[in-house]
Amino acid sequence: MTSVGCQEGALKASVWGWLARADIDDDVTSSGITSEECAKIKRLTSEGRRLREDNAILRKASIFFGSAPSSSRPSTRVST
Repeated sequence: MTSVGCQEGALKASVWGWLARADIDDDVTSSGITSEECAKIKRLTSEGRRLREDNAILRKASIFFGSAPSSSRPSTRVST
């Protein structure tokens, strides 16, 4: 199997990694996470990072707008 990888210019370690990943994805072995799980973890990690950044921006905005004098802020009351 590695001779095919070598003919294509792939390193032996890469070929073994691909084979191991294929075994995990095909449920041949249970030691490791599947490619689908790995993609989900990456997506959730990215989403978490983005949410933390959004929360930091919102915190800063609430501090900024919360510290402004009440006369300079627009009224949020609706007159009836």
